[in-house]
Amino acid sequence: MLHHMISSGPRPVAPFSHAVETNGFVFVTGQMPTDPEAPDAPLPEGIEAQTRRVMANLEIVLDGIGLGLEHVAMARIYLTQFERDYAAFNAIWPTYFEAGKLPARTTVGVTALAVGALVEIDLVVKRP
Repeated sequence: MLHHMISSGPRPVAPFSHAVETNGFVFVTGQMPTDPEAPDAPLPEGIEAQTRRVMANLEIVLDGIGLGLEHVAMARIYLTQFERDYAAFNAIWPTYFEAGKLPARTTVGVTALAVGALVEIDLVVKRP
């Protein structure tokens, strides 16, 4: 089993590895909408901006281990304002993937997330 910490990746908000790899699968820890270059800066405003920052952070982690979003098999999305933000999130999500090749997905409404985020996303990725 390989435990990955990406030097250019987001600063962890808890004790974890950015990703753990075993038997060709990579489990990417849920990423927050923090800026790796300014981790103490305020979070972006709104679900659209936070989703873009989370996706950028996931891309940084994946790139750090030689993978990309095209390798994502499953995603779990956590939204603190599910009813308000679900449609806006769904409008952005497919823009990150090739048409007709969306990963499997679960989206869950939660009461709170670390650092006061509106969205967190974790991934299961398959190494080719």
